[in-house]
Amino acid sequence: MEKILIVDDERSMRDVLSIMLKRAGYSVTTAADGEEAIALIGKEIFDLVITDLKMTKVGGLEVLKAVKEVSPDTVVLVITAFASTESAVEAMKLGALDYLTKPFQIDEVKLIIRNALEKRRLTTENKLLKREMASQSSFAQIIGQSETMQKVFEVVRKVADSMSNVLICGESGTGKELVARAIHYNSARSGKPFVTVNCSAVPEPLLESELFGHMKGSFTGAVSNKAGLFEVADGGTVFLDEIGDTTPATQVKLLRVIQEREFRRVGGTQDIKVDVRVITATNKDLEKAVAEGSFREDLYYRLDVIPIQLPPLRLRTGDIPLLAQHFLEKFSRASGKPVPTLAPEAMRLLLDHEWRGNVRELENLIERAVAFASDPVVTEENIRGWLHRPTSPPQAYPTDLPAEGLDLEQLINSIEKDLLLKALERARWVKKKAARLLQLNTRSFRYRLEKYAIKGGRD
Repeated sequence: MEKILIVDDERSMRDVLSIMLKRAGYSVTTAADGEEAIALIGKEIFDLVITDLKMTKVGGLEVLKAVKEVSPDTVVLVITAFASTESAVEAMKLGALDYLTKPFQIDEVKLIIRNALEKRRLTTENKLLKREMASQSSFAQIIGQSETMQKVFEVVRKVADSMSNVLICGESGTGKELVARAIHYNSARSGKPFVTVNCSAVPEPLLESELFGHMKGSFTGAVSNKAGLFEVADGGTVFLDEIGDTTPATQVKLLRVIQEREFRRVGGTQDIKVDVRVITATNKDLEKAVAEGSFREDLYYRLDVIPIQLPPLRLRTGDIPLLAQHFLEKFSRASGKPVPTLAPEAMRLLLDHEWRGNVRELENLIERAVAFASDPVVTEENIRGWLHRPTSPPQAYPTDLPAEGLDLEQLINSIEKDLLLKALERARWVKKKAARLLQLNTRSFRYRLEKYAIKGGRD
């Protein structure tokens, strides 16, 4: 509900405008003079201010200046019974949207207010669009035909229209933000803002202001009132990426807004109600963080209403040809080049790679291939040098019996588990291949996987 402040020293005018606007569905606050108005403006952000020009002590132009100083996006309409060209020009220079002369038609005022608030909404949406374009993930849609991705698509379809909070888990580069966007844009909230916040990218002292906004003077550098992203996203979705990196202090504030659907700006005294859906994402084990005391248990259960686990690319290698073709077309189109093809040997190299960086690593590799491509075919030699193959540090085992002794069974178990994981990685998590590398039969290999609770992989 849009908030309007009416400033006029004539009570009859305040009452007429207030009744009219409340009937139209607006939230209305009134001030009997400029001083009262400026005090209110310092405490609360209004969508629109209607102010009389001539008032005792503090006039309408001073109110206009105060509004624009603390909230530049607020729309201001100036009304007066003493119209002059000079005052109209000055009001427009100071940022007034329109200048009305008393007496005026009520229907005329309704239309002007409706258009003014629509202009403000469009301005806000334009800012959001620019922000979204700047932060938009580097590929436009989720690609995948594997069984695991089909399950993800099914969950997205089922939960899109739910109000329930969603927690998306997965390694870096698996496309968590894309899934969050898919949920939002397939929901009834699709016409409302989708606002993203990378909790690990915003310094802790600024994160609270970014999320909840602040009032002028609440801290050094707060030169005007600012609406936070929860307020901007009202009616839509807030996506909190890397939620596991938030501090306990921020977690307390997030818990309140999720539970109560309200918050206060930094330095503010007014509670602000919002209607937002919260989607979070993390590459961390939040259950472990809860057990260790670094993440609030009550917040975790509020966020983990609908969990979605995104598989790493190494566990859905069947999607690699689709993804590679998608990126070839995308970057060729962007650079104005013909779309090259991948030689069979090059595709085999992609299928055999471990993809520690997941889809993002594949995307970067294909982008480089297109940038350097001079032939219609991308060969194995073209991409081999760009494949990153991180190596794990060698496991140190004792070569002699320490004086204090050692736990032989624990050491053997540690070595066995380490070799099982290395075999799975080398076999691209294909269990039969990994078993052959260790010269084990399938039953013996599966027994060892269960013994050490090693999950994942394909038969």
